[in-house]
Amino acid sequence: MPSMTTTYTLSRRAQALTSSAIREILKVTERPEVISFAGGLPSPATFPVERMREATEKVLREAPQAALQYGPTEGFTPLREWIAARLSHGGAVVPASRVLITTGSQQGLDLLGKVLIDEGSKVLVETPSYLGALQAFSLFSPDFASLPSDEQGIVTDGLSVEQLAGARFLYCLPNFQNPTGRRMPLERRKALVALANAAGVPLVEDDPYGELSYGGEALPSLLSMNPDGVIYMGSFSKVLAPGLRLGYVVAPEPVFGKMVQAKQAADLHTPSFSQRIVYEAVQDGFLDAHIPSIRTLYGQQCERMLAALEREFPEQVSWNRPDGGMFIWVDLPEGVDSGALLAKAIERNVAFVPGAPFYAVNPKKNSLRLSFVTVPGEKIDAGVKILGELLKAEIAALPAAA
Repeated sequence: MPSMTTTYTLSRRAQALTSSAIREILKVTERPEVISFAGGLPSPATFPVERMREATEKVLREAPQAALQYGPTEGFTPLREWIAARLSHGGAVVPASRVLITTGSQQGLDLLGKVLIDEGSKVLVETPSYLGALQAFSLFSPDFASLPSDEQGIVTDGLSVEQLAGARFLYCLPNFQNPTGRRMPLERRKALVALANAAGVPLVEDDPYGELSYGGEALPSLLSMNPDGVIYMGSFSKVLAPGLRLGYVVAPEPVFGKMVQAKQAADLHTPSFSQRIVYEAVQDGFLDAHIPSIRTLYGQQCERMLAALEREFPEQVSWNRPDGGMFIWVDLPEGVDSGALLAKAIERNVAFVPGAPFYAVNPKKNSLRLSFVTVPGEKIDAGVKILGELLKAEIAALPAAA
């Protein structure tokens, strides 16, 4: 029998896939000597290990068979009811029947792409936007349109209904956005909801960082302003632990029903065991006592990095001062390429994420993202000092202005 060579023909969709820039950088940061400002990872110091151990033991003691069995695609009903109750504020009533439990919020992004995007569909995003969302949506070949944005998010002044019209949805992170750390003020939220409603365009509100305001102050969600016009996404990754891979989507019909069908095809359901453990951990008000400790730690870490930036970075560099979340966004002078800067930083055992991958169109190479929550204070100081030295050298090497 003649030997045959097996041929694997990849789909066009698979051929278009690319790796996450952040995930590739994280491979480098596994080396213990590297000071990493790259990953958007919650601090392990915030993980409630003992609480999760107690919840796990209770689930295995009181409902072991149900916890280890298949479950409904929509999710564990008591957890869905808890989420619905927590989101029902500011005049909005969220029914549990609209809550879909997902395997991390990243699955929610994938499901949204599957049910809302066709090839060439217009999808509106911030400038810059969350890399994980761009990666998930890109799989379905949309036509991205980036909306003008500044340090307070999408600029609604001058934004017209015509600019939004025809889009499948507008994706945004109003609270302490990844990558910029910015938060959209109340008046812009109201204006954006009104514009989207007038254009008949759904808003996708991604809100993993909303409870991480350092001072604890909350702003109304877009969902609360227009429950029938907003698809809301949340996660337990930033307030409990990312290893649980537990997120959720609140969506109106018929989007909800189609997302359930798409999830059935993807994984049948999110693990029953994880859902029951999380419910046991949070159902008695635990998060209200736990989250303030996260805010305090992250606020202190942020202040440490901001002080180091003031001390070490050259005056030609600018950055924001977030009042919540996990990120600082840095703008560099024209001509400084943060990708080239990263290569030099890694040689000195410091890592960050270049800004270009966060842009859906027209990437801005003279920008970068710093994450501060997992780095001890003395390493923040040391890493920022190295970056400052590299930046001064880069700026000194720029051609003199004519």
